[in-house]
Amino acid sequence: MKILFLCNKSPWPPKEGGPMAMNMLIEGLILAGHLVKVLAVNTYKYNVSAKDIPAVYKEKTGIELVEVDLRMKPFKALINLLTDESYHVTRFISTDFREKVIQVLKSGKFDIVQLESLFMAPYIATIRANSSARIILRAHNIEHLIWERIARETANPVKQWYIRHLARTLGNYEDRIVFQVDGILPITATDAKYFEGLLQKTLKDDLSPNYQSFEFKQPLITEIPFGLETTKYEHPDIEVELPSLFSLGSMNWIPNEEGIRWFIEKVWPDVHKHFPELKYYIAGRAMPDWMKSLKVPNVVVVGEVEDASRFLAEKSIMVAPVFSGSGVRIKIIEGMAAGKTIISTTLGAEGINCTHRKNILLADSPCEFFEMISISVSDPDTCRKIGTEAKYLIQSSYQPATLIQKLAAFYEQLLR
Repeated sequence: MKILFLCNKSPWPPKEGGPMAMNMLIEGLILAGHLVKVLAVNTYKYNVSAKDIPAVYKEKTGIELVEVDLRMKPFKALINLLTDESYHVTRFISTDFREKVIQVLKSGKFDIVQLESLFMAPYIATIRANSSARIILRAHNIEHLIWERIARETANPVKQWYIRHLARTLGNYEDRIVFQVDGILPITATDAKYFEGLLQKTLKDDLSPNYQSFEFKQPLITEIPFGLETTKYEHPDIEVELPSLFSLGSMNWIPNEEGIRWFIEKVWPDVHKHFPELKYYIAGRAMPDWMKSLKVPNVVVVGEVEDASRFLAEKSIMVAPVFSGSGVRIKIIEGMAAGKTIISTTLGAEGINCTHRKNILLADSPCEFFEMISISVSDPDTCRKIGTEAKYLIQSSYQPATLIQKLAAFYEQLLR
């Protein structure tokens, strides 16, 4: 098969969740013998220089990048308040990108065009006009749920009102778009159930007025989670700092930054009081200024690390305090692949087929986080057992080759 990937950011380098999830599918499909072409938006938030992309990657993916300015423009954001359009989505509409999509589609016949995230959906009409390919929406998240959850955690009433507006307009767009594609690939079973419920509700309502102006389709839905090889995370040469706490993730993703701030303010003082020698390491790209200048006892701000797998190998207990967001936390899956004990919230573990106290530790309040950290620090045998079970979970349920086979079968079903 020949597949065109339209990506909201470059899948190379795969250094954060979205690019990692995209790259897993791209490289997996190529390895399975399929032809892949990648066209990606290049932005200030995840900017990639084409000359830095390895030649071998360029050759096998035909990757092309198109510059799109996603910086917030106050006037446009203000005008958007007077409309029902999603400001999140309209920022991705680019004449240059549309022209490049047309050029690529006219250069050869594609069987599948895969939209990597909802933000590539504005180009559906362009694809339909220039190709007979089946269109797939790869849903990394239920996008509007992220903003609904962020709004709930926002104390400032004006800011909360604005975020709710963003969530509502994004949700309306998301609900409409799913009926314009041929297939949907959620990254978790939870998200798959959301889309299935949306389909059932719409059919039951016999197409509400919100959908009358759109061509109605009933897309096929199947869950394709993120997968990885655990061997990549085996570093027997590295000595593990026992015990040690760490968090790893891109800090320009609001749920990550919010979670770290909450943990430092609500949990760390008690942890440090009872375990004064214990250190907490914070690593990730795009560190905000407040984090860079943080001066809290035994909290070490590492910043971006060159090799995440080696950093994971050096530390022992991952803390992932996530209170908003959707989809799956790929850094948690990475931590599990590395055999680490993970302490996260119920929401943070959402979408991962894990079990509390077997292969993960769950906590939703400061006292629960303190309890789980105490168990992990004071009982090394239990800590190791949970890490071992976590690694086994990834080995048994999240292997890329198996997931690619499932994906290819889904494509074949759509092409019949």
